[in-house]
This record gives sequence, C-alpha cells and structure tokens, in this order.
Amino acid sequence: MTAPHAPLALTMGEPAGIGPDLTLIAWQRRDAASLQPFYVLGDPEMLASRARRMALDVPIVVCTPEEAMGHFASALPVVALDNRAPDTPGEPSREAAAAVIEAIETAVAHVAEGRAGGIVTNPINKKSLYDAGFRHPGHTEFLGMLAERFWPETAHEPVMLLAGPDLMAIPITVHIPLADVPGALTSKRIRLVARIADHELHTRFGIDRPRLALAGLNPHAGENGSMGREERTILEPAIAELREEGIDIVGPLPADTMFHPRARAQYDCALACYHDQALIPVKTLAFDESVNVTLGLPFVRTSPDHGTAFDIAASGKARPDSLIAALRLAARLSARGAG
Repeated sequence: MTAPHAPLALTMGEPAGIGPDLTLIAWQRRDAASLQPFYVLGDPEMLASRARRMALDVPIVVCTPEEAMGHFASALPVVALDNRAPDTPGEPSREAAAAVIEAIETAVAHVAEGRAGGIVTNPINKKSLYDAGFRHPGHTEFLGMLAERFWPETAHEPVMLLAGPDLMAIPITVHIPLADVPGALTSKRIRLVARIADHELHTRFGIDRPRLALAGLNPHAGENGSMGREERTILEPAIAELREEGIDIVGPLPADTMFHPRARAQYDCALACYHDQALIPVKTLAFDESVNVTLGLPFVRTSPDHGTAFDIAASGKARPDSLIAALRLAARLSARGAG
C-alpha cells in the first residue's frame, strides 16, 4: 500500500455494540493486517473500559489527528470528543447519541481540513439516534448532508456500494419500504446511480472501463411484460440512454440468475433495484469480508458491512474481518484520491 499523507479517521459508532471491540482488536492486528495508521474519534475512557472488560492489552493515547501517525505503532490514538459515551455493552441509550453524531461530524470536518485521509465508520444504532432527534434515514444520507455543509460549492449524491472479494453491488433504492420501491425506481435515478458508479469505479477503484449489470425488478426481469412492465417502461430506456453515453451496462437481467460465478464473471458491479436485492448476495458470499463504501462524496468513506450485534458486545466473539477490510480499502482508495 502507498503510505498515506494523513491517517484515517475511525468513528466509534454505537458504544454499546461491537464497534469498540472491533476497533481494539483491529489495532492489535495492525501489523499482521498491514493496516495504515488510523485514529479513533470517541471517548477514551469508554475504550479503555472496554479493553479491560475484554482483557485486551491496548494502550490508549489521547492526541490530535496530526499526532496519530507517530503514536499508532505503540498505542491506539484517540481524538477525544466533547460528549461522553458510557461503556454499557448490549445496553444502548439515547445519552450516547450526541457522541455518536459528534464523531461522524468531526470525522468529515477533519477530512475537509486535510487532517484525515478518509473516513471509516463503525456501526450505529439508528433507534437510539432517532430517539435523540436524529432525522436522517442512516449513515449514508447523513454523510451526504455533511458533504453539502463542508463542500457547498458542488452537488453531492451519496450512493451505497457493497464491496466483497467476489461481488460488488449497488442498491439503486436504499432505506425505503419495499412497497415504495416501484415509485422510487425511476429512469432518472437509474441513470444517476449508473453514472456515479461508472465514474468512481474508474477513478477510485482503477477499473479502466467498468462493466455494469442492472438487475430486473420483477421475477424473470418481467418475462417480456407478463410479470410486470417496469423493465420495459423504466429500466430499458435508462439502459439505452446510458449506452448512448458510452457506459458499458447490460440488463435488465433476472436477479435469480445473475449472481452465480459464471454470471459474475461478466460484470464488475451489479446494480440492484432495491436494498435486499443487493445486500443478500453480497453478504451470502462474504459476510465477514464485505465493506460498505459510499460513492458520490468528495471524500472516501467505508464501513464494515454488519450491524451493532448487541448480543455479543464485549464477549470477544465479534470478528474484526469486515472492519479490517474497511480500513484496508479506505487506505487504498484514499491513496488514489477522492475521484
């Protein structure tokens, strides 16, 4: 890996979940995993308490982002937040919401100021945030709002990419009820997502000419209109226009036959019509190694592709594979630039 010009900013995520566990273990495995330096935006006392609970030998140093590079080899660098977070494994509380939100906001500010090379986010608990007044559907949408705040001169459209070792997939519609998908799945939206995917798979991931494959919405991709007409009226017109622009895209393909090995060899990234159509195959193929990447932003953001797992917090059972993969991918993408 190319040496970073600045460390990665790792947000603490939900303190009652496994985010602190994974953070501590990832730092312990920094050499074996060839991790580039990162620092944690969080409560140093909470992290120290979690390390004691788990009998982990992780020295913690409170520092600035600029000092993190020098400390990383010998201690976990932590940039302390103004808000505190209790160490209550498995017991989320709305009191921690302010710290969770502050960590995300500060991480974006640090990237905007050139103090961090990219952002890796630990899982959050949306209910605790909603109870405290958080009004965004999730991480991705909140990051899009922050991009507008810190980079107001350009438009930003966050797009969720799930990247595993054997499959990359993008849900065109994300955190909405399944019943609302047909109304939200417009040709305009498909074209927007495909353009962002084509651009950033080239600029960030280094794919010379990305090959995209669009899944159908209906069974058998509509079966020539007998099982739904969205393929003919929405998906096919979008594909035709994208091809005219020079984007390499095929489809709509029946979703039940586009994720086996021979099919996956024909494209670089699958575009799915809705959330689970993308996430189920990615997580089935590589649950512990998949990474959530946000495209369409002026900075690099990755995240482990799993939740808070309250039931195993502080137990030592959580696997750090996805967080380590997220840290490694963020370092690689940051080295290439923001796209």
